[in-house]
Amino acid sequence: MEANNRDQIVDVGSVVEAVSAEAGDAPLYALESLCMRCHQNGTTRFLFTSIPNFRKILLSAFECPHCGERNNEVQFAGEIQPRGCCYSLEIPVGEQKMFNRQVVKSESATIKIPELDFEIPPEAQRGSLSTVEGILMRAADELQALQEERRKVTPETADAIDQFLVKLRACATAESSFTFIIDDPAGNSYIENPFAPSSDPSLTIKFYERTPEQQALLGYSKQNEGTHDEVLESGEATASGRMRRQPHGSVGAAAGQRAIAQSNSAEIADAIFRYSAPEEVMTFPSTCGTCAAKCETRMFVTNIPYFQEVIVMASTCDACGYRNSELKPGGRIPEKGKKITLYVKNIKDLSRDVIKSDTASVQVPELDLELASGTMGGLVTTVEGLITQIGESLKNVHGFSLGDSLDEHKRSKWLDFQARLSKLLSLEEAWTLILDDALANSFVAPATDDLKDDKQLTFEEYERSWEQNEELGLNDIDTSSADAAYESTNTTKID
Repeated sequence: MEANNRDQIVDVGSVVEAVSAEAGDAPLYALESLCMRCHQNGTTRFLFTSIPNFRKILLSAFECPHCGERNNEVQFAGEIQPRGCCYSLEIPVGEQKMFNRQVVKSESATIKIPELDFEIPPEAQRGSLSTVEGILMRAADELQALQEERRKVTPETADAIDQFLVKLRACATAESSFTFIIDDPAGNSYIENPFAPSSDPSLTIKFYERTPEQQALLGYSKQNEGTHDEVLESGEATASGRMRRQPHGSVGAAAGQRAIAQSNSAEIADAIFRYSAPEEVMTFPSTCGTCAAKCETRMFVTNIPYFQEVIVMASTCDACGYRNSELKPGGRIPEKGKKITLYVKNIKDLSRDVIKSDTASVQVPELDLELASGTMGGLVTTVEGLITQIGESLKNVHGFSLGDSLDEHKRSKWLDFQARLSKLLSLEEAWTLILDDALANSFVAPATDDLKDDKQLTFEEYERSWEQNEELGLNDIDTSSADAAYESTNTTKID
């Protein structure tokens, strides 16, 4: 009786209400729908669930009792992530275990195998929850399905696809080495890391800012610039959509700086303006990364002692409440990279200011923890805040860490790591924080006025490798024409 109630046929409205509800335990609903193979009525079942530490998803499975057609699909019920993600998995010959890794592919993700010049576009395979082997075999089966029709129309194309299928199935059976790449502008795709929370040498994860074309494909509307003038509080008129300036919140900051500048005591100026306040904040229109509504982004330039000039940007959305802050370095690209090592021993060390750029990697040797550059983006936080966000980031990235499919050994390993990560903040033992930034745009505040007096903090500069310059795009920079123009200008002025 209970089984009949659970699989009962309901109307579309009931299904929508069920999957839209925020209840923790959503029931399984069934909906009568048309089979696209035999054109008879089949049954589609919906289940709204949440993968622990990953995303809320909507699972749908169709089955036709007449022809046996079956398929399933995964749709994401949560929000689009602030940045896109790209997972790259190197699979060598004979590593059959790698094909069992779970893969979440959203409806906006593209799968690539560069060695075969093969690409599965988003519309070819919609959202799915599978494994590496399952995705490859499904692609091979779909290509094979229409081969008989192709042989009648274009035999040459069918023969070429037959040769390609041999290579694809060789990859799917671990007879050939290849790279499995999943690129998702929405940031909702995932490849399992069985070594989590430790790093996987075969798996590379990169996060990136979406291009305008990718924003449009995800359904974001372009910001329309206004044509009428607005009158600001200051009485100045400016066109809607243009940048405008407004005074900084600190009343009299400019006058205070001038008063101190007129004195002869540099120590007083450094003590009062350790973090110099900006003269003004620039505000310009932007689009919310969550709900695509119009919002404002504020930006100002400030100078951090012992570090450099930086640009701080903050966005707030009145429509959905989304808030985001980001820090960008100012000035030229440093000639050397920088490695910062902090030995954390007491509670005051947890309150040190930390600037982590999006090119910095984070290491905690005591935990065998290493986060690659690009993970979590750029942050302005404290040591305590950095460790807290690392824990939250690992939960989001390693989505199956506490799921039902995880074996007991891996589950206990992950729980043990979480406990050890929490102990860092309780300072039961001293530990080491390392920020390695190839662009030298990261910073940890010293506990003393002079860097040399802080024995727990060290800064080490190093020469970047060719690979690091290549990843940063520095090897392709050609400034010869700009240098020639600069030298020509200087020569003309001297003459």
